[in-house]
Amino acid sequence: MNDRIQKMRDFFVLEKGQRAFWQPAEDPYVLADSYEKDGLSDIDRSTERLLYVLNKEKPVLFGDERIAFTRTVQTIPEIFTEKEMDALSAAHWIHEKGDLCNISVDYTKLLKTGLVPKKEELAQVQAAFEAAGDADKAHYVAQQIRILDAVLALAERYRTLAEKEGNTVVAQTLSRVPAYAPESFLEALQMFRILHFTMWCGRNYHNTVGRFDQYMFPYLKADMEKGIYDKESALELLEEFFLTFNRDSDLYPGMQQGDNGQSMVLGGLNPDGTDGYNLLSGLCLQASLELKVIDPKINLRVHKDTPQEIYVLGTQLTKQGLGFPQYSNDDVAIPGLIALGYAPEDAYNYVMAACWEFIIPGNALDIPNIEAVSFTKAVTDAVESDLATAESYEAFYEAVRRNLCAQADEICERIKNIYIFPAPFLTLMMDCESGVDVSLGSVYNNYGFHGTGIATAADSLAAVKKFVFEEKSVTGAQLKKALDEDFANDELLCSRLRYEAPKMGNNDDAADDAACALLNDFADTLAGRKNERGGIFRAGTGSAFFYIRHAKDVPATPDGRRKGEALGANYSPSLFGRCTGPVSILQSFAKPNLARCINGGPLTLELHDTVFRTQESVEKVAMLVRSFMDMGGHQLQLNAVNRDTLLDAQKNPENYRNLIVRVWGWSGYFVELDKEYQDHIIQRMELVV
Repeated sequence: MNDRIQKMRDFFVLEKGQRAFWQPAEDPYVLADSYEKDGLSDIDRSTERLLYVLNKEKPVLFGDERIAFTRTVQTIPEIFTEKEMDALSAAHWIHEKGDLCNISVDYTKLLKTGLVPKKEELAQVQAAFEAAGDADKAHYVAQQIRILDAVLALAERYRTLAEKEGNTVVAQTLSRVPAYAPESFLEALQMFRILHFTMWCGRNYHNTVGRFDQYMFPYLKADMEKGIYDKESALELLEEFFLTFNRDSDLYPGMQQGDNGQSMVLGGLNPDGTDGYNLLSGLCLQASLELKVIDPKINLRVHKDTPQEIYVLGTQLTKQGLGFPQYSNDDVAIPGLIALGYAPEDAYNYVMAACWEFIIPGNALDIPNIEAVSFTKAVTDAVESDLATAESYEAFYEAVRRNLCAQADEICERIKNIYIFPAPFLTLMMDCESGVDVSLGSVYNNYGFHGTGIATAADSLAAVKKFVFEEKSVTGAQLKKALDEDFANDELLCSRLRYEAPKMGNNDDAADDAACALLNDFADTLAGRKNERGGIFRAGTGSAFFYIRHAKDVPATPDGRRKGEALGANYSPSLFGRCTGPVSILQSFAKPNLARCINGGPLTLELHDTVFRTQESVEKVAMLVRSFMDMGGHQLQLNAVNRDTLLDAQKNPENYRNLIVRVWGWSGYFVELDKEYQDHIIQRMELVV
């Protein structure tokens, strides 16, 4: 990273100098009241809001930057009043904020045409709908044309400012894009920035980057062949591009700062068996390594023939404490997606959604985080109803299985009649089932279920089996009573359950087999079900924020966990499991048939930062990652952490502005997280090996 990029990084990331150009925040209902009064349709509301934001944007340039567009509008207004939203929520399932989000568009649908030719194409489509008497579809397309006009107008305002300020690079670039298809790497990066920017302005949040190295490499390759760039100059431009993701991220909605879904996928198998990893893939890893910023989040697709040096380069990023790359195993993911009904060409093209859920760019309106089952609740409910009277472990486990199915039944019934706000701009980069509005459906319309507390549930089952049904050292009634009392009168039993019972993460079949059964039954409970959009339900091993929510409602558990104690995030050991080391953890968590739970959800593993001190140790960690993939693991994310550093950062946040941690499916700046999340991350450090 040269001095120029260093200064840009410090300005945008540490100093947050762009905030000086923010416009004052507005009442979020500044538009909704008038929309209600005028009786505007939902498509008109979505269009008018986006036009309002685009027209309100004030161009701003920073020195000699080469890639423009920075958010200045803080508030993306609501399109419905609170009363209207209450009525919608009463009649429909509203996912998150109601906006189309957390998908992966196909940027090439506009990159390959440009907006002016796209407008001409849309005008012909509009005329065809009008000729057919389909006024609604003709109106929808007319609104898309208005949006493209507004994007072009904003680009022209930026071009005019660039000329005025003497930034000839930006002025020249914007003289071509986004009006017409880019002809260079710089133009392609600038146009991507505009497309990505515009989706956020329409509150289509958690926009992923997709397989960036696949659709952008032809532009870089052509420029390098012309002698425009060498590796060093291409890397500098790429680093400047990466910084654009960090200009506005504190304006993006999410659970916490950093949870913004800017996920980039690198590498991966092609349908012919060749590897998609290319020069741009390596440059992206290098840019992330040098910049040390939270965006874009890097996802690295690997397979059995991935060269070891790629794992080593990925581990260098982990060493920096970035919490990525996150690894995904093509040898598990692709067959798993095909088994769920995805066409092979789509399965080979998979990417990750905002966090780690598998999704197909351009034709999947999957909602991969629609809800979550609680494995732990399935166990504790069975303890309450069946443990005291169960005559065998098998009889007790049957109650657990019924509870899992009951949870799935309840969720599937509850999430019917879903309503998603129209997304006329985003639709231009998606395949639409309806022909115009992707919010009504695409090729794939599947729903994904997370699962929380897998290790706590598996450890609990192993403890019940050992102490109640095998050793018979405690009766089912005694254990139930101890749990009901939160171990207040039986500290000894609590200690035995915590430290003498089998634990998932120690390569102990007693606990691992229970996890295998739970995940297999989870997949079985969803198999064959169809949602109202004709899609399927996908089981997953992720947890998202549900690991926080579910922990608050779960009573004491048979593994020795007290009421209110946290569950592990995603697919990870119990927070008080005494694991013998990283190898045993990998062995345990690779045992389930993870291709059946292919909604996604990585094994999350913390390693003390001293593990990465030498190049030899870095190479050993890289081999560890590869071993998990070779054993059949599906996804893995590693954190290089230091508990003492985190504790000091809580006390002296001003000294740790750039301290990055992995939270669940995303990385954030530790000092900007709520204390609840900080404390959970510190607690996870107790397991560090």
